[in-house]
Amino acid sequence: MEKVLVIIGPTAVGKTDLSIFLAQQLNGEIINGDSVQIYKGLDIGTAKISDEEKQGVMHHLLDIKEPDEEFSVAEFQSLVRSKITEITNKGKLPIICGGTGLYIQAALYDYKFTQDGRNNEINKKYAQFSNEELHLQLAKIDMLSAQNIHFNNRRRVLRALDIFENSQKTKTELLKSQLKELLYDTFIIGLNLDRKILYERINKRVDLMIKTGLLREVISLYDKGYPLKAIGYREFIDYFNNKRSLDEVIDTIKQNTRHYAKRQLTYFRNKLPVNWFENNLGNQFQIKKDILKTVKSWLVKK
Repeated sequence: MEKVLVIIGPTAVGKTDLSIFLAQQLNGEIINGDSVQIYKGLDIGTAKISDEEKQGVMHHLLDIKEPDEEFSVAEFQSLVRSKITEITNKGKLPIICGGTGLYIQAALYDYKFTQDGRNNEINKKYAQFSNEELHLQLAKIDMLSAQNIHFNNRRRVLRALDIFENSQKTKTELLKSQLKELLYDTFIIGLNLDRKILYERINKRVDLMIKTGLLREVISLYDKGYPLKAIGYREFIDYFNNKRSLDEVIDTIKQNTRHYAKRQLTYFRNKLPVNWFENNLGNQFQIKKDILKTVKSWLVKK
């Protein structure tokens, strides 16, 4: 069975730095596990790793789509599994690093897709429903999915409804039936931080994004007519429409990112068999050594 190392955790917790260290120590190559970093041009707002930060470590599934191209969980699943085989065949260790829980979960388990997520019938059926009404409809049949999907994420809400109407199983029930065993010999590292410290890091990261040109990046995407859907981008729409000041947009990005980090932690804790480590910012070298020792113990097991 192929071995796969996975590094997850909330945004701004320090996953990228750890992934580079482990890849260098373990002869690994890194597979992007963030659903937004696959898009070209969405660099600053996603804290995408730079060429310099890669330190020569091979990275996969970054910048593979234009911002207006569709990208599904099913496509991600197929690409990641292909990369796992490719990297393993080179005698190297595949390391998935990212924070998009559903995407990573779908790649690691026997997650089957009933449809491609673009069912026109379900769209027509609920066309007159507001986002709030649609979300309430989902909550009636699958409260757990409703709790994990934001009411403004209309596509995912429709997808969950579509699953139920086609299979008579909730998305939660369908996942439980599919996610019984990992397809790979997998070790999942979860990085965490004290909530207050994590939120401070998120706020500082957003401030740094603004200083390094996030507004220019968003304007460039906006001028080209690309959709602004991700956190760090969609908040600027009100700014462009003169409904919010730049300071208000920045505060909203910070708030939305903090909320997202909280949802990430909830998802990881409920959905994946994670080995959690506290990211001791005061002694980065020691925490890396401890994690490396644990991973090496896993690698020698058959």
